Amino acid sequence: MGLQAEWGKDMALVSGMVETVHGIPVFRGFLDADEQRSLLSDLRDIARAAPPFSPITGWGKPMSVRITAAGRFCWYSDRRGYRYIEAHPATGQAFPPIPALALRAWHEFETRADPDCCLINHYREGARMGLHQDRDEADFSFPVVSISLGDPALFRIGGLERGDPTRSLWLYSGDVMVLSGENRLRFHGIDRIKAGESALLKDGGRLNLTLRRVGEM
Repeated sequence: MGLQAEWGKDMALVSGMVETVHGIPVFRGFLDADEQRSLLSDLRDIARAAPPFSPITGWGKPMSVRITAAGRFCWYSDRRGYRYIEAHPATGQAFPPIPALALRAWHEFETRADPDCCLINHYREGARMGLHQDRDEADFSFPVVSISLGDPALFRIGGLERGDPTRSLWLYSGDVMVLSGENRLRFHGIDRIKAGESALLKDGGRLNLTLRRVGEM
């Protein structure tokens, strides 16, 4: 089932340019330059309240991506495995509210409920994210809505099994991608970023926001 059938709307009304890979839509330039700067300002406030950290993999090594979150939940990893947490691992405080612009993006594609997690990943030069599925959430009928800010990232998308063939495309600042329906559990990851291509972040790098519904309704 495609986006139009799932949400009953014309995708052309959501974005002026839609590209698909493996059936997954990428809405190019969903956020314009002013909106990107405004969202970045919100993310800086979030980072001050909930400083980014590097989760530890199951084998005890820190990930190359730094993470924080807004909303009720943040994804977390250590030697005990993968899970969601409701308080910052260093400060013990709840995570800040999800920015309005991020909520607006979510509600273009999902109206049943607000997201309860906006995971914020910071990719510096050399950072990557291996192929994985987003499957620690309670209800896979809700989409994962991804927002890119800053330097381009080479995104890899596969199938429902780790060994399935993959395809790649570049995600640029302001792009929004939606994993939903039969594509919700596809394996995906980031191979690399093209450092220094965007002037949005003062010191370069990429920020990726992924909005999702973690808990049950």
